[in-house]
Amino acid sequence: MTITLPDLPALKNVGEEEILLDLACGAYAARHLSRQLAADVAGVSRHDFDEALYARRIPSYTEDMLAQDLETLRALGSR
Repeated sequence: MTITLPDLPALKNVGEEEILLDLACGAYAARHLSRQLAADVAGVSRHDFDEALYARRIPSYTEDMLAQDLETLRALGSR
């Protein structure tokens, strides 16, 4: 896939890597991509992607994930 951005002065000092990371963070936040796929899109490690999410205040562990984990623990504890 190729994305063409307009040649705007505001984008002159923004590098391709930064734009890819912003795009990947947005796609993850919108639930279009998993964390690993978004990290791959950005071309960074999963750890670096998690740091980028944290810096942008995008949660990488949701309340739904917590609820699922707690349910799994309850199910395992009742065995």
